[in-house]
Amino acid sequence: MSFRPRWVAVAAALALIVTPLPAQASPPPNPLTLAAGEPALIRFRLPDEAMLQRLVAAGEDLAARPRTQDGAVLVDIVVDDKRLAALTEQGAVPVQVIQRASSGAARATRAAAVQADTLQFLQAYWWTSTGRTFLQTQVFTTATDDPDVEITVTWRTADGATGSFPLVRFEDSGEYQYHYALPQPMPSRPVQVTATSSLGGTSRAITPAVWPGATPPALPSGYQKDFVDAYMTPVDIKARIKRLARQYPTLVDVINLPNKTQGYRRTAVAYLGDPNAAAVVVESVAFGDQGMNGVQVRTVDPGVANRPLSATYRDRVLTIRLATDATGKTISTTDDVAAFISARYPQRFRAVVEEGSAGLPMPVAGPARLDDGLQGAEVPKGPWTVQALRIGKVRDGSRPGVLAYSQEHAREWATPLVTLEFAERLLANYATDPATRELVDAVDVFVIPTVNPDGANYSFNDFNFQRKNLVNHCTGATRDPRYRNSWGVDINRNYTVGSYFDGYVGASANCLSGTYAGTAELSETESRNVIALAKAHPNIGLAMNVHSYGGYFMWPPGAYKADGRVTLPRPSIDESKFFLDSARRIVGAISAERGTVTWPSYTGPVADVLYSAAGNSADQLYYELGIDAWDFEVGNDRWNEETQQWEGVGFQPPFEEAHAEAQEYANGLVELVRVARDKAAAEQ
Repeated sequence: MSFRPRWVAVAAALALIVTPLPAQASPPPNPLTLAAGEPALIRFRLPDEAMLQRLVAAGEDLAARPRTQDGAVLVDIVVDDKRLAALTEQGAVPVQVIQRASSGAARATRAAAVQADTLQFLQAYWWTSTGRTFLQTQVFTTATDDPDVEITVTWRTADGATGSFPLVRFEDSGEYQYHYALPQPMPSRPVQVTATSSLGGTSRAITPAVWPGATPPALPSGYQKDFVDAYMTPVDIKARIKRLARQYPTLVDVINLPNKTQGYRRTAVAYLGDPNAAAVVVESVAFGDQGMNGVQVRTVDPGVANRPLSATYRDRVLTIRLATDATGKTISTTDDVAAFISARYPQRFRAVVEEGSAGLPMPVAGPARLDDGLQGAEVPKGPWTVQALRIGKVRDGSRPGVLAYSQEHAREWATPLVTLEFAERLLANYATDPATRELVDAVDVFVIPTVNPDGANYSFNDFNFQRKNLVNHCTGATRDPRYRNSWGVDINRNYTVGSYFDGYVGASANCLSGTYAGTAELSETESRNVIALAKAHPNIGLAMNVHSYGGYFMWPPGAYKADGRVTLPRPSIDESKFFLDSARRIVGAISAERGTVTWPSYTGPVADVLYSAAGNSADQLYYELGIDAWDFEVGNDRWNEETQQWEGVGFQPPFEEAHAEAQEYANGLVELVRVARDKAAAEQ
């Protein structure tokens, strides 16, 4: 899971925060105008997100929360007449004058007549991390339709210190949710908080609760940990799985999941011609490693008048002889050549006109050499068998099962370190730690360290920000090799419940999108493997999907429909309590390692604390298979005492940070096994 549309009161975040909005009326037919020097708050429709980013970089006076509408971006900006003209010239369309400066006095006069709103704290928690105390709050106002309401939280500590901080309004899919702020540093433990609003509302004073309020058992002397010492590629992971099965034969089974992936393979492709002038994209039907890497393609002038377009394929060279007219001049166009290649050699080649080259005269060009472009020379190229570890003393389905799986998203390098560190702790401590032995005897544990090995291999060797798998469902011009780093399917948008295909938000039909949902639900082998494992072992009752980054702890519902922000069905009261109580335990176990605390505002249903993720795996496991399914986002923001700011760590932090994430979140997975054991015992 990558960008998080959480509204924060810093302009730099605006470029990342664009929330889908239901379709609205077209802009007014008459252009909006301002008097000379008159400032006003105006809503603009921007042509794309790139313009939003340029405005943020330029320090534009943006207000409220950017939203998308029919592929465009809506944003509110304070401008004068000159700036209005400049933005309009750049393609921004003014759609509404929200407020003119002259209306401020009138509103101020009426302010006394406005009825005060009612305020209610939704969250007020404090915690201590790395020697610093933090407070986080969420407040709800009954003035839900007023975007201008300002809310301030005032705090008091046990030693009498006081202070305050502002909250910002958070909307999602056009629906007001609450006002909040990032965790605020405190001089000591806060004992009272109160909220007030610009409408005159005041909340009752409350005492913040400690978060998470749970502590795991202390580790015994001699407890073994720290089993990862470098980032691990899928090749490394496969070797580690093999070693663990050999080392612990009485505790481990290796499960070969039923659906082999495409493998670290792509078709071979080349530009025939010059993409800057006129070119055709020629692509092999077979993968490059299947004998098509190195095949050459060229166009030639036959040098004879009145010749039709023709071709030969001999000795791994495709030669296209261009058509000529009565004067001997070549007359074939790029469209002619692309169509001819695809029709003449449908089992071997396909061709499309390079974007921008349609209808142009086809130049004499080549030879161009087809290549799959893959850089990982040592990575096996054939179909890949995804493997799972099954860990337990009793592995016959009679024990409660726990599934931990990671790296659905290829670029999240730290996540397999978490699941493998967890697996090794259970195995290495079995013989020496009675508590570990009791857990492994009582629970049946399944671990898939890398769900998406093909994408991971590409991330390590070709493009480190690769999110998706390597299956290319694009057609036509989108198969142009300039898009090679955007091909693939987002595995965590390819499941069946709350999917894009059912009308839920958070996935895309665009094959180049980072959240491309695929051609259908479970179209990809990687997603089918996760579900196949869960269905084959119905004793699995709890699951954890490990992602990065950001420090989230989440559960269903994970998706909603845009109109009215209608989520998938909410868990029952009892189930919700189980999710939250378990989260407190697991967050407490994570924090025991180095003091990292997952924020209470980042703990809860996916659709509430992160975004709508249509077609994610946890929703299918929960709603269809009855599995209590959670999601980690490892890699919590780190507090910088010098700058007094929270700082992100990224998908591939320096290994020192990734190693720390593996240690602390492995603690969390061990606690998840304890939760499974305790739940099973309570149900007996």
